[in-house]
Amino acid sequence: MSSEAAIPASASTKPAHPPAPGASQPVHVAHRGGDRFDINVRGHLIRTDQPVSDGGEDTGPTPTELFIASLAACVAFYARRYLDRHGLPTEGLAAAAEFSMGSRPARVARIEVRLTIPDGVPAERREALLAVASHCTVHNSLITTPEISVAFADAADN
Repeated sequence: MSSEAAIPASASTKPAHPPAPGASQPVHVAHRGGDRFDINVRGHLIRTDQPVSDGGEDTGPTPTELFIASLAACVAFYARRYLDRHGLPTEGLAAAAEFSMGSRPARVARIEVRLTIPDGVPAERREALLAVASHCTVHNSLITTPEISVAFADAADN
């Protein structure tokens, strides 16, 4: 990747806090040849590609895999915050996700996220933990769908 041009980022690439409700946060995606794209989020670089079997070079996860990974990571993050807030152990906390695709339109049709909780989390806390983890930001965004627009960038945006 050393010969590839940098992805433009906004002037404040690493804000101290997440954007306030209603504020926008830029994400930049640049084509890197073939099916490869680099994503720049606050100065963090993520490569996406397609599997060799689908014509890519498999240099990174697919955008759909990142989508599923984002949900699983968000569930785990909310669970960790809950455990920490209640003085409960976090060692061994993990989330695993599986998904299946649908067609017409092409989409993720089913997602299953399984949360592995640490030893020492009392049974009486599990229901509340699952409720909190199930209402993470990514999950909420899937349940209450955001407005999405896709348009051409103005020449000034390039």
